[in-house]
Amino acid sequence: MHKPEEDGKPSETLRAIFEPESVAIIGASDDSGRIGGRPLRYLLEAGFAGGIYPVNPNRDQVQGIPAYPDIRAVPVQVDLAIIALPADQVLSVLPSCAEKGVKAAIIFSAGFGETDAAGAALQAEMLALARRLGLRVLGPNCLGAFNAHTGFMGTFTQALKHGFLAPGSVAIASQSGACGGHLAYLCRQRGIGVGYWITTGNEADIGLPECMHWLAQHPTVRVIVAYAEAIRDGDGFVKALKLARSRGKAVVVLKVGRSAAGARAAASHTGALAGEDAVYDAVFRQYGVYRAGSVEELLDIAYACSHGVFPPDRSLGIVTVSGGVGVQMADAAAEYGLETPLLPADAQASIKAMIPFAGVTNPIDVTAQAANDKSLLGRCLEVVMGEGSFGAVVLFVTSAPADPDFAQRLLAVLGEIRKRHPGRLIVLSFVAPQTVVREFEAAGFLVFEDSNRAVRAIGALAAFARSFQRAASGPFDAPAPAERTYALTRGDIDGLNEQGAKALLAAAGIPVLDEILSASAEAAGEAAERIGCPVALKIVSPDITHKTEVGGVVLDIPTPELAVAAARDMLARVRGHLPAARVDGVLVSPMRRGGTETLCGVFRDPVFGPVLMFGLGGVHVEVLKDVAMRLVPLDRDEARSMVRELRGKAIFDGVRGAPPADVEALIDVLVRLSAFADSQRNVVGEVDINPLLLMPQGQGAIALDALVLPVSE
Repeated sequence: MHKPEEDGKPSETLRAIFEPESVAIIGASDDSGRIGGRPLRYLLEAGFAGGIYPVNPNRDQVQGIPAYPDIRAVPVQVDLAIIALPADQVLSVLPSCAEKGVKAAIIFSAGFGETDAAGAALQAEMLALARRLGLRVLGPNCLGAFNAHTGFMGTFTQALKHGFLAPGSVAIASQSGACGGHLAYLCRQRGIGVGYWITTGNEADIGLPECMHWLAQHPTVRVIVAYAEAIRDGDGFVKALKLARSRGKAVVVLKVGRSAAGARAAASHTGALAGEDAVYDAVFRQYGVYRAGSVEELLDIAYACSHGVFPPDRSLGIVTVSGGVGVQMADAAAEYGLETPLLPADAQASIKAMIPFAGVTNPIDVTAQAANDKSLLGRCLEVVMGEGSFGAVVLFVTSAPADPDFAQRLLAVLGEIRKRHPGRLIVLSFVAPQTVVREFEAAGFLVFEDSNRAVRAIGALAAFARSFQRAASGPFDAPAPAERTYALTRGDIDGLNEQGAKALLAAAGIPVLDEILSASAEAAGEAAERIGCPVALKIVSPDITHKTEVGGVVLDIPTPELAVAAARDMLARVRGHLPAARVDGVLVSPMRRGGTETLCGVFRDPVFGPVLMFGLGGVHVEVLKDVAMRLVPLDRDEARSMVRELRGKAIFDGVRGAPPADVEALIDVLVRLSAFADSQRNVVGEVDINPLLLMPQGQGAIALDALVLPVSE
């Protein structure tokens, strides 16, 4: 698959799709309701200023404009070809497109890889031909693209049948044509301006990551909305997310396939395998993407981001005419990562002087008294805005703006407040006719009927603000160099035992114990005497991954003599369980008491490559699945966010008199492990450090056991 270009010149291919100067519609129909007729109708009705050239060998005119029997008969060069033909005719027209200098083709036709093996073979043949011809392809089995800024409507979606979208700062990229059309229709209903829209279908060539990368480069795009079923190009996807964040563009994704059934449906729909859903979650967290759980949530967050006002912090001031709704919004604020600090005492006193029975802490409940004195609401809100220092303020006024007189008074008051506090985020929650809502939106205010959705949107805006600030804070905080740099091969790792794995990780800067590998029980006793008891014994074998299951671990041995006996018994047990296993010997280690058991490791995701995983040990990971993941490499800030993400993170602060853990040492291990995995991404397939013992503050962290496996062949 084609890789998106780096942050630089936008892709010429996608310029030809999004901003063509001339379009040929091959298979154009005089019936504007047919697949081949709709894009022509839309182009004409939208006032597309470029050249429009219907290709239909059976007609001299199509929908009132001249038609051509073949694209080669078109009298000018053509940027873009839209192909609306049966699948078995598509390959025959691609050479003539290339002869005409067409840069890209949008293929509506179904019957390719989404169907069966024969369709997949036809799709592969089509792609091979397009590449030989130097022709880029969007689709097949897609609904095309449009650009509301120029009137280019290269699509047959029914979403435009009754009206076009107003151009705006939102762009939509969808792997599903129907879902993309549904989003466009809903955006038009809600008054969300959409500048660019594209659906990728089977993604034989152009995929969602390349589209998102182009949109991230475009200066008119402020928000990228994506509907994704399965990402094939993980590297390209990450590059697009990085670029969007670096340019302060919000990315909101509806990624389906969370459940096993959903993943199967996504695979059958697109011919791709949906990756591990937890990895997608990790990628989204790492690059500041908002993952929506529904279409409604997707549109709410896109709508909020499209206004381009992001709060400087997570503090929220709540002003309400209902104490009960104020409590609901305070609960929602906690759920969505916002803080509700108290209104300063002087400000509280000012509001009390106006409304003695008002709630003045935060939420600020101005009560129904605002109906008697219509100036109260504005005066109270001015106190909150001027003295509260909140990053954002949400105002709930129920259905009062449905009254035209109240709406105009409120709009005037808010307009004056906005002039005095430019750039501040003020979100409104009320119920009123759409004409009233549009007036407030035109004045720069976000409006939500539901107060919980309003608070959720503010939480999303605050999260984007933090992500943008971090992206702009400086270069990647790379880990300190390891003691040695390896140029490993698969043979260096294949069959590596625990001692070898630890040596490899130690060279990467990860602390391990001083241990001795003993070939016999007697040698284990000598090693115990050299190390100093108590000691631990572990079987060392490249064929035994889970040592405890075969009795291959003995802890807290108090004397060298008992170490000999324990080693002898251990070797016998292992031979009894696994007589064919290769045994390298017994590893003798000093005992380490205290500390907190954690685990970390690396696994290889088929889409995104090496993924770092960290969690608490024992039941926390086995039962609670309390783990955090990130793509490698990562810096200390990202590692710290992994630690904060755990539900059981409080254990690191010290529980029941235990001292706090050495979290900085833990972060150092995570960063070094991620750097190792990144540098060896083509060789190392899996790393497992379990347990990683996190000692009290100032005493470090130690890898007590380790496994390193090569990339699968």
